[in-house]
Amino acid sequence: MLNSKQKKFLRSEAHSLKPIFQVGKDGVGEKQINSINDALKAKELIKVKLLDTCPETVNEVALEISMGTKADVVHIIGHTIVFYKSSEKGIYKI
Repeated sequence: MLNSKQKKFLRSEAHSLKPIFQVGKDGVGEKQINSINDALKAKELIKVKLLDTCPETVNEVALEISMGTKADVVHIIGHTIVFYKSSEKGIYKI
């Protein structure tokens, strides 16, 4: 669990990142969760964008991905979700 200072730091780091995953009309599937988990292992901090065609709300998608990947939701703004999961590389010193 991240505290508010850690979230603030990660939000500032994520500001310049581009979303690397999109959730569309099919919602979040097992394959997509596995891909997001692999990306989190490599990068620790990623953005996921929800398309307008997504049948689920942004909060439902955030919960589903965070439970499937054991990642923390750093920030939700609009249709974009920022996730963080610590890895062995330790890219972000929090």
